[in-house]
Amino acid sequence: MKDSTANYFNKHTSAAPLAVFRMFFGFLMLISIIRFWSKGWIHSLYIEPIFHFSYYGFESVKPLGLYTYALFIICAISSFFVAIGYKYRLSVLIFFLSFTYIELMDKTTYLNHYYFVSVVSFIMLFVPCNAMFSYDAISAQKSYKTVPKWTVDTLKLMLGIVYFYAGVTKINSDWLLNAMPLKLWLKSKYDLPFIGQTLMQQEWFHFFMSWGGMFYDISIPFLLLFRKTRSFAFVLVVAFHITTRILFPIGMFPYIMILSTIIFFDAKVHHKILHFTIKILEFFKMKTNNVKLSLSQVNHYKVWGTSRLIIVVFMTLQIIIPLRSLLYPGELFWNEQGYRFSWRVMLMEKKGSSIFKIVNSEADSFFYVNNDDFLTPVQQKQMSFQPDMILEYGQYLGDYFKSQGHENVAVFVESYVSLNGRLSQQFIDPSANLMELKDSFKHKFWIKPLNDEIKGF
Repeated sequence: MKDSTANYFNKHTSAAPLAVFRMFFGFLMLISIIRFWSKGWIHSLYIEPIFHFSYYGFESVKPLGLYTYALFIICAISSFFVAIGYKYRLSVLIFFLSFTYIELMDKTTYLNHYYFVSVVSFIMLFVPCNAMFSYDAISAQKSYKTVPKWTVDTLKLMLGIVYFYAGVTKINSDWLLNAMPLKLWLKSKYDLPFIGQTLMQQEWFHFFMSWGGMFYDISIPFLLLFRKTRSFAFVLVVAFHITTRILFPIGMFPYIMILSTIIFFDAKVHHKILHFTIKILEFFKMKTNNVKLSLSQVNHYKVWGTSRLIIVVFMTLQIIIPLRSLLYPGELFWNEQGYRFSWRVMLMEKKGSSIFKIVNSEADSFFYVNNDDFLTPVQQKQMSFQPDMILEYGQYLGDYFKSQGHENVAVFVESYVSLNGRLSQQFIDPSANLMELKDSFKHKFWIKPLNDEIKGF
């Protein structure tokens, strides 16, 4: 076993897949940041709100006022430098830190694909994506034809983890037996041309999409691994993500996943992509002699053992972290304890209503809070059904009204939530004083149990 492991880590493979991955990843991130800025989301999500929801343990990470724009500029520039492989290690480090800081500024904006970008950019810190076809390789006149095989396999494994968990978590009674929440979402697409009022309203189609989505996610990493099924699998990847892009507002995620899965193809495909890139450069009258030279070197790139150890530990955590929900009692979709960072993609539709009551515990007087005075509509929507956000906001309200001269402040919430089409029911224990609670990784006993059972993982 020890010998076979050592032999594996000593194997080399073409550096072309890493070069292509770096190029696509960097340019997609640049486009994503430009898109985010152009839609005015920097202002509406980070500048406009007076309160921001923080992640447990990262409470000090907050927006930087108008300097938040500078943070996005830094992130955009570093993503471009990553794409062209300019001072790659420094560039990908700056990108990882700036992008992750942006995502930590407000929990309201959490999305699986944002987390995916942070995870992948961290992996890229330790794999030589600049070994070939990069500014670094050209300027140093030191390009590498091969890299350790595990560096390419790590990115394949990360994609496999995302897909596999996304599929396994769909094996639940809501998704497979009730076609929920897809049934709700697809029916709402009645305005789509030709199919909106026909196909989207058919119950058999809702189940077809649910079961098809589950089988797709579970099987696609294995289909991509084998040469005989790889082309077919990639067609499925393109069809699946283009379909989801049409049906759902999920931004750049489909394009990120489509281009990322190219890394599963043989080196010949990646070399064709690199040569095609050279032709594009030549079309714009750019000199490519040095670029071509970076494809013809024969050196073997060596990676420090420390980098390998960090990646092994990190990938082990990526396999374990999605399983942490098994440590908590109750229904995961309801209490969401261990839900984030577990690649549970589009599994639930929750709507909530949370009214906060500020009480003087000694004078027995109280008043209700108008959430519009403190939160944006987007923040209110997300807060209304996520228990840790309800707790954080409730405690913020308590501290705020204390600072306004109110005494003996206690905060209670009347919260009702509906899950995947069920009738709404009480979500938070109305007798729990939020000012006396503490957020932690422990079970949140103050969440009322769901009056139903969802069978599955």
